[in-house]
Formats: sequence, structure tokens, C-alpha cells
Amino acid sequence: MLSEREVSAAIGSPAYGPDGEKIGTVEQFYVDDRTGAPTWAAVTTGLFGTKHSIVPAVDAAYVDGGLRLHVNKDAVKTAPHLTGEHLDPSDEAELRRHYGLDTALPATPEVAPRTSPGMPVATTSSEPATAETPIPAAAVPPPPPVAPAHDGGMVRSEERLLVSTERVAATRARLVKYVVTEEVQITVPIRREEIRIEEVPIDAPDPGPGESLVAPGDASGTAPTTSPIPAVGGALPEEIVLHAERPVVSVEVVPVERVRLRTEVVTGTEQVTDQVQREQIVVDQSGSPAR
Repeated sequence: MLSEREVSAAIGSPAYGPDGEKIGTVEQFYVDDRTGAPTWAAVTTGLFGTKHSIVPAVDAAYVDGGLRLHVNKDAVKTAPHLTGEHLDPSDEAELRRHYGLDTALPATPEVAPRTSPGMPVATTSSEPATAETPIPAAAVPPPPPVAPAHDGGMVRSEERLLVSTERVAATRARLVKYVVTEEVQITVPIRREEIRIEEVPIDAPDPGPGESLVAPGDASGTAPTTSPIPAVGGALPEEIVLHAERPVVSVEVVPVERVRLRTEVVTGTEQVTDQVQREQIVVDQSGSPAR
């Protein structure tokens, strides 16, 4: 037997036969006015859901988001076409004969019909003296069976929010390379040649030529950078070529890092607000008529 939560969840869900074939969409349920158990269900069939059929729900089960019935699609299609907001005993008898359920629904002890202020509840009966009322698709699930009528009690029901999540596509990411130009400043040490005059004693040994940026025998030099100190009475070189270093800049492309895409799940919270209804029970007192 379906529970109250399953009855509420099954409204609007697909209905399947015992072979897994989809029959239609669950529109509403009919509950027994004695036990409060769902005994029949209204299913919309056809291409646009315009056909209305009544199917037995005593042995139905809510599995994987759908209502599993024990009748096939052909039996539902050929079911008696019943209209109105109530199923009278003759309608129930006709449905039982069609589905072969003459002994499937046993009689139940006498219980007062369940009613709640402002909240319609469908009722059915297994006795020939009662009628049935459908549960609208937008109605809340039927409340649990109440205590016997002689107890004088009343069951109060209220709505509760059932929140779930679904995964949707939010953003599309891709890898794209761009060339960005920026200035880079580097300090480069450079050298240059300078002329210095050295005064040495006349009998000091000749130390030879000084340092030069040009290697000996290099053709780039037009004249020796330095000359040996000439002998007394000798002449100095007519000119000396000085050399200097200067920066030479070149650019090369080298790989620096590897970039890849990876997703990770970040958990957050979100506030959900909705309106729910609840029943209130008050005592309606009326004064005695004056004599």
C-alpha cells in the first residue's frame, strides 16, 4: 500500500504497467473513506493526456519516480469511461469487473469519513453504501487515519517544504592564448678601454702592452691598442684605437609553464523561501436559544 509521502510524490509522475511500458500520467488518487488507503488512481492517457482512466492502486508501488501498476496498458485504455467528482458503488463494481478485482478489495470496519477544513480529500468505499471523491492534483497528501468517531478527536495537518537539487550547465570554459607585450629592464655590465699615462724609471723593465678588448691577431682592430714604451728618443704611436663593449639584444621563445583545465566541486548554501499552509483547530460554540 502506498504511504502518504508516496501518494503526494506520485501525483504528476508517470504510470507504468507490469512490463515497464508507460501508460500515462497520474492525475489524482481516490482513498477509502473507512481506512484512508488509496484504492484507485486517475491516469491521463492519450497523445495530449486528454483521456481520463481509473486504475486500481491497492497493489501499486512508487518506484524510481513512477507509479508501478499491476494492469497493462490495453486494460487501461479499455477501462470504463467515468466522469464526475465521485465514484458511486456501481462505478466501483464496474471497474472491479473490468480489471477482475471482484475479491481484491476486502470490506473494512466502519470509520467516519475524513474531512479537513479547506483541504479536500478524496474518499472511496469498499461497501455499496458509500461514494468516492477524487483528490485534486494540487491538493496536499491525505492525512493519516483518524481515531474512531466516538473519540471526539481531530487530526490537524500542515504542509512542509521538500527541497531537492538538480545539476544544470552554468558556464562554458575554454583555453585561449594571447600575446601580451611588456617592457623588461635588465642591467648589463659593459667594459671600455681608456688611456692611462704611466711614469716608470728609465731602467725599469718593459712590462709589455696593456690589456685590450681585442684578442691578439683579431682583424677587427685597426691598430694596436697599446704599444711598448718606446726607448729614449723614440717616438710615440701616431694614434691608438680604443674599444668599448655595447649590449646586443635578441629575443627567443622558451616554454615556461603548462596550463590545463580541471573542475572541482565547491559547496555553498542558498536560502529557499516559500509559503506553506497549516490547519488550525478552534472550538465553535453557540449559545442556547432563549426561552
